[in-house]
Amino acid sequence: MQNCFELDKEYLEKIEHKFNIKKDIAKNRYNELFSVFNDNLTSEEEFLLKFLYAYMPLNDMADYSGEFFLKHIRNILNIKSKVSWGNKISGSDFLHFVLPYRINNENIENFTEVMFKELYPRIKDLSMYDAICEVNHWCHEKATYISTDIRTASPLTVIRTAFGRCGEESTLLVAALRSLCIPSRQCYTPRWAHCDSNHAWVEAWADGIWYFLGACEPEPRLNMGWFTAPSRRAMLVNTRIAGNYTGAEEITLSHEWYTEINLLRNYAPCKNIKVKIKDENGKFVTGAQVRFEIFNSGEFWPIVRLTTNDKGEVSLTTGYGDILIHAHKDGVFGFQKISVKDNDVFEVIISQKSVAEGTLEFKMIPPPEIKDNETSITEEEQKRNTLMLKEEDDIRKAFENTFISQKESDEQAYNLGLPKDRLWKILKMSRGNSHEILKFIKEQTPKYGEWPLKLLESLKEKDLTDTFIPVLTDHLIYSLPLKGNHEDEVFTKYIMCPRVNYEMIGAYKHFFQSRFSKHEIDEFRKEPKLLVNFIKKNIEILDGYNYYVGYSTPRGTFELKKCDSPSVDILYVAMARSFGIPARLRMGDKKPQYLKNGEWIDVNLREDKVLKQNRAVSKIRFNFDDSAQKPVYFGNFSIAKLNNGIFTSLDFEDIDINLFKEGVDLEEGEYRLTTATRLSDGTVLVRFTFIKIKGNETLNIDVKFLSEETENKFYGILPIDFKVKTLNNENLNAVDSLKDNGIVLAFIEPDREPTKHLLRELKEFSKEFNEKGNRIFLIIAEDKYTSAFDDKELSNLPDNVIFCIDINNDALKEIKKATNNDIPEKYPIVYVSDKEGNLIYQSIGYKLGIASDIIKIINK
Repeated sequence: MQNCFELDKEYLEKIEHKFNIKKDIAKNRYNELFSVFNDNLTSEEEFLLKFLYAYMPLNDMADYSGEFFLKHIRNILNIKSKVSWGNKISGSDFLHFVLPYRINNENIENFTEVMFKELYPRIKDLSMYDAICEVNHWCHEKATYISTDIRTASPLTVIRTAFGRCGEESTLLVAALRSLCIPSRQCYTPRWAHCDSNHAWVEAWADGIWYFLGACEPEPRLNMGWFTAPSRRAMLVNTRIAGNYTGAEEITLSHEWYTEINLLRNYAPCKNIKVKIKDENGKFVTGAQVRFEIFNSGEFWPIVRLTTNDKGEVSLTTGYGDILIHAHKDGVFGFQKISVKDNDVFEVIISQKSVAEGTLEFKMIPPPEIKDNETSITEEEQKRNTLMLKEEDDIRKAFENTFISQKESDEQAYNLGLPKDRLWKILKMSRGNSHEILKFIKEQTPKYGEWPLKLLESLKEKDLTDTFIPVLTDHLIYSLPLKGNHEDEVFTKYIMCPRVNYEMIGAYKHFFQSRFSKHEIDEFRKEPKLLVNFIKKNIEILDGYNYYVGYSTPRGTFELKKCDSPSVDILYVAMARSFGIPARLRMGDKKPQYLKNGEWIDVNLREDKVLKQNRAVSKIRFNFDDSAQKPVYFGNFSIAKLNNGIFTSLDFEDIDINLFKEGVDLEEGEYRLTTATRLSDGTVLVRFTFIKIKGNETLNIDVKFLSEETENKFYGILPIDFKVKTLNNENLNAVDSLKDNGIVLAFIEPDREPTKHLLRELKEFSKEFNEKGNRIFLIIAEDKYTSAFDDKELSNLPDNVIFCIDINNDALKEIKKATNNDIPEKYPIVYVSDKEGNLIYQSIGYKLGIASDIIKIINK
């Protein structure tokens, strides 16, 4: 292989070796993937194509073509020749941070051509540094933050919808930068230790230096962002790279097919610790998996998984917080909570094969809060940036105004004889895809009545933004003949619906129906276990090749005949539905099941043995204590099942809390119930309850949340004439609202992620706030009040919310005086006053759980 990119001999040999492995793995799609090598490729194109294939995840080999990848390579090389900095970029940086077409687990599209065409005229005369800033302003024109599900929308979908979560915004920015041959990478703190959730941002390379920036959140300069303060409390900041990368950065994990680098030293105080794993006899254990877990969103989440060396050791550079070390090998496990500051070397004994019933209580203390070092910028820079943000909001708002309106939706509902509210709900969620969705409705409703609408209602909200007419038509017209005697709900949810888990939806029903004879399909329908046998015989499970699992499409898996474990479950459900067999992934453990004679039957696709009957199931009722905490699954509690030495959380995220009280079905086995109380400083009071379930019984489990009595702090006294101005220009004296309750003052920046988290939390706790009756003033600084804000769109907030505008920051200045505190303008800035006007709670900047904190304060 010709060395076009200054790689050493060892790396070149690895690429060639891995390419040959992938060629063998993908032999069932050989023509689709490898016939492209018969084109007149340059040596450079051939090398880059081999590099991509060598480290390509299975799902991409299953779902895309060689022509697609070659076109991507040619686009990138063409761009490299045009931009002024093309020759400044090293071969390694080009291969690992420019060439890759995949950034996260998004659907792959030809974004480079589209973005280069739009962006190049804006940056062609700029330096790399200024080009990065300009690209981020362009991204802000295209999208702003909103919380969405874990499936990552593609960059072009984010543009179409005009919003995305941080992982999607950063995917968009990296795609845009790479489309200009600017090395860039998505950075993640997998989970925060001091609050729930996580965050993703971007690092971009300019003239030899890596800079960070918040995606779709342009600041006056690089190396600025609202997340700089919370990132100082991170336990890990990482980037995953396709390839055997050996750059200057610290490597956390050198996997055969990808590399994880640790960027924490760029952001937070940290140290390297070593963990030694021993068995019950004191011998070091080689090949044990060590999970570094922190508490977040109701569960313990591994920020990294490492395997012990021949000395039984692993090492990690991490922050100065607490970690739960969980180690296991061959079903034997052990765990221990450590405080990183206490030592450099820790030992964990693995000796358990099962749990001892009982409880365990402990604290998880996050890294301490560290004062943010503000980047000094001029007033001129700030004003210019603020003006640009407002202009970009206007551009984005104008685009959003092209979406189908409620008026047009209602007119079409009337013409088609459809319920107005149901059609508008679908079209509103479809956003920039609403014209496509409406076209589908108009084409199919005259023939099929409400079934097209029911199909759309069976999808997740995000599906409505990136599923198009050919796919929808496939699942409509090739499902309806399968209706038979199935009840409408069963048919809609478990046969017609194309969504199985978080894979990209494709058109697969006609494809599968055309691959089997009517006789074969009838036999599958009579005895669904025959389909299980077919998949076991024809599909090979290959785990370890993908850095994001469970994202192969059913058709791609079927054609490649190889996939990871979650993808084979998705394939079974999709094929079963295509043949008229109701199928699903069970809530909780995601086990595939089919419906027969009114009973859901488990499917076992991973083992040779056939399940003769389902595992015994028990009804578990959860009795929640009367604490001030509102129980929220994946908020402050979760249930995990022990399987082969690992506790795996069950996915009950979206179910009504009352279902836990009535009882959920759990298989026989060993479980860990985690409950947690997060204190205002980020410390978590954890309680583990270990449970053994025998099956065929009813158990009542007490769910207890630990508490710690704390005195209210005093931050100052609310000025007696503290006035605010509503959006209707009405002047209010906030003190008049004290009455028998305190009030909440929140200074917000509506277009930024930290404020949007607060608004979401206020909605989630709307019932509790309405019961208490405290007035909540949401105060927007005058320069933060842009066209992107529309209070009419913010439904379901507590009844006592009043939006206000802070002219010249006068209200915030009054609070600064009252608290004798030079409060940094890191939004949201939140205070709670008791009925005497004492300010007894303060939160400045990004934090998850503010609404919960406020409820606890006003409940005292």
